[in-house]
Formats: sequence, C-alpha cells, structure tokens
Amino acid sequence: MPSVADLRTEPLTAGVVKRSTTLSDGRELIYFDDPDTELGPDRAVDARALDARGDTATMRLDVLTGDWITVAANRQNRVMMPGADADPLAPQTPTNPSEVPSRYDVAVFENRSPAFGPALAEAVGTAPAASNPPRGLDDLDALGLGRTRTSVGRCEVVCFSPEHTGSFGTQTVTRARTVIEAWADRTAALSALPGVEQVFPFENRGEAIGVTLPHPHGQIYAYPYVTPRTTRLLETIDRTAPDLFDRILAFERESERVVLRGEHWTAFVPFAARWPLEVHLVPHQHVPDFAATTPEQRDELAPMYLRLLRGVDALYDSPTPYIAAWHQAPVHTGRESVRLHLQLTSPRRAADKLKFLAGSEAAMWAWAAEVTPEQGAARLRAAIEGIEEASA
Repeated sequence: MPSVADLRTEPLTAGVVKRSTTLSDGRELIYFDDPDTELGPDRAVDARALDARGDTATMRLDVLTGDWITVAANRQNRVMMPGADADPLAPQTPTNPSEVPSRYDVAVFENRSPAFGPALAEAVGTAPAASNPPRGLDDLDALGLGRTRTSVGRCEVVCFSPEHTGSFGTQTVTRARTVIEAWADRTAALSALPGVEQVFPFENRGEAIGVTLPHPHGQIYAYPYVTPRTTRLLETIDRTAPDLFDRILAFERESERVVLRGEHWTAFVPFAARWPLEVHLVPHQHVPDFAATTPEQRDELAPMYLRLLRGVDALYDSPTPYIAAWHQAPVHTGRESVRLHLQLTSPRRAADKLKFLAGSEAAMWAWAAEVTPEQGAARLRAAIEGIEEASA
C-alpha cells in the first residue's frame, strides 16, 4: 500500500479543491479536484528514485532583434507519442512510473525538462541556484554582443484529465471549469515568483503542431522577460489609446466575423487574421489575466470555450490541430491596458492541406492569408450550429 502524501489543502471558487505536494525530486505537484469529484482526500507519495534536478537553461541575446533565445538542451530527448502503458502524464501504475502518483481530476506539476527555470533557489527549495539571473527589465533591454543570462522562471504541465487521449474540447463543462480555476490559481502563484515578468497558459493540440504526447494537457510558461509579441502590443497601445481592446471589441461585435456571443465574452475571427483558422475570445470587461477574472466570467467561459473548440473540430472529418494561446498582461506593466484574451490558430487550410511558414512569413514576418476572415467566421459558425442542431 503506497504511503500517503503530505498535502496542503485549499478550497477555491466553484467548489474546486486544491491539494499541493511535491514530487520526489522536489518539483511542485498540485491536484485540482472537481466539485463533484469521486476521489478521496488522500494522494500517494511519489516513491520514484529520480536524479537531481538539472541546471537551469541559459538565454542568449539576439542583438539584431533584441530577443532572448533560450538554449535548453535537456529538451532534446523528450518522450515522443508513447502508448497508454508508458504515458508520463497518466496516473502512476506498478508498470508505469509516470509523473503523477495518484488518480486525479486535474493535475499541475513543474516540467521535468523546462525551457525556463527552476527559478531562484530561495523560491523553490531544492532547485539549483541560478548562476547568472537577469538584473531586471532594464538589464534585459540592453543590447550587446555575447550577452547571456540564466533562463529563470518556470514551466508547468496542466493535465486536463487522467485519460490517455483527448484535448480541452473533449472535457465536460465541470472539468473545463476546474481547469480554468487552475489557470487562475497558477497565474497568481507564478506571477508572485521572483524574476517572473509574464505568465502564459496555452494548449498545443495535434502532431501537425509538434505535440509529443497525446494525453489531454496544456502548459504554462512563466517568463523572465516580457515576450516579443506583448512588447509589440504595448508599443501599439502607446501609439493608439489605452482602451484599444474596448475599441477592437466594439468594432468586431458589429461585424460579420462574430462566432459566439455571451454576457461576458465574445468570440470572433479578427479583421486581419493571419492563419487559415484564427479566432479570438475576449472578455467584455477589462481583466489583465485569469487571476483577475470573476466567478461569473469563469462560469460562462467554460461552456463557451467548449462550444468553440468543438466547432473547430467539426470543420473537418478529423481533429483540427491548433495552438490555443491565452495572452495575459505582463506582471509589472500594462496591467490597465493589456486584456486577457484567447488567440486560437490552426495551420489547417483544407482537409488535407496545411499552411507552412515559408520565405515571406518565416524570414520577413510578412504574412499572406489564403482564407478571408469573413469566410472563416461563416464556416466556423456553421460548424458550431451543426453540432448543436445534431444534439438537440
């Protein structure tokens, strides 16, 4: 009989319960139990004999762009599409020493092969100390040849289900609400870590995107800098108006590109969509990140997001590959102007065709779209309506 883990238990909103512990190498593991969970309060101890945690990756400055590039060689030998009997995200069994010791509803743990982190030693206990951490945003903004810094931060894995296959869109409304609660909790916790400047929850779905595990899961990155895309957004807001997101939302809600409307959220294909499939999901009231959302916003988001994802999958006869990127405001800047929003993109431009980023897009960042945003929105609305009519 496995030993019982020492858990720190905390009730969250919507009846979700958070239970925190550590894995055998000191990485944090957090269970988020559904409000109607069938699980008991105890969890097993991680009894694996794991190697000590490796050194934190290094960042190198690209002086031509000012971008920081993480060099994480420990990610080169990750597991590729294992079977159910070797799934590292499934609950542990006598024959599968996976990352999660117990059965779970939703589980979040520190990535064993992270691009960012472990963070500073005093923040995470057993993690090795960062030898050359950033000295603040001014330090990271400085240009120069041969500049390096330790890639502090954290990368977490968010398991949406104990099942071997699936995605966010295959979950129940209750489970989706639990994951949203986990996103909010982790956004707050990671934002409080020393050296973290931005927190990014996302889901990669499908082998065409580069997914290496079929298990339904997403990730959360906590960066030691403000990402290039968000830096560009902040510059745009400075050039236009601090209420830019309100203006965009009003503009899009009057267009034929709206896909779903709710009391608190609207989904639309943006006016200048780059990808064959691109949808934004934006809250009506300003919130900088998941931690700032209200229970009412989270309650509506769970079923609406599932409707959107299931419509995306109904476009073709096979599941659609996508990146579901939840953009959040940086931790220390732009909090009153950068709004939490989803940017869901897919390279699939036909049943058997993908859009590849070749010369112009990849080298010059100059995009050409093959599908008009209005056509994309009409197709997605029809797909959603078809699902709902079939289930009525």
